[in-house]
Amino acid sequence: MGAAPEDDVPVGVARRLAGYEISADPDRQDLGVIHGFLSGCDWARGISRELVEQAVRNSLCVGAYRNGAQVGFARAVTDRATFAYFADVFVLPPHRRRGLASALVATLMSHPDLRQVRRLLLSTRAAHGLYARLGFVPLSNPADFMTIHRVAAGCGGREPPSGPPDSP
Repeated sequence: MGAAPEDDVPVGVARRLAGYEISADPDRQDLGVIHGFLSGCDWARGISRELVEQAVRNSLCVGAYRNGAQVGFARAVTDRATFAYFADVFVLPPHRRRGLASALVATLMSHPDLRQVRRLLLSTRAAHGLYARLGFVPLSNPADFMTIHRVAAGCGGREPPSGPPDSP
């Protein structure tokens, strides 16, 4: 069950999906849930709450909610004009396989601030099929892209994994 971008997505509540609500309302983000998940996942293990708060504050975020409780999250790091990097996409384990990750990313893609952005980028190790259904393809020239991975203060003080960060 996937979700396709919609042309008429309101900024507050974006869509409902089988008992879940997808919302771009920044006041609904539950930083406890977001930090709790990210601090234990492969791509952000040990990240501090302060760093998560800063990332959420400086990104365009959407959340998935069941009975008012946050069960999923995604954010776009963007200039809202030419580029957006989708990061930290997650759905809590009891709520997976219901199309929520697709709905979160589709909601970001159809957000009024991102509709005209020409380059959308994300990184994943395990969810290529999910993102392909939304139109993402492997980089045509991966050698054109370069990266620096730093051990960031507030991110557990460990070396990042080799390869690109993961966002399932």
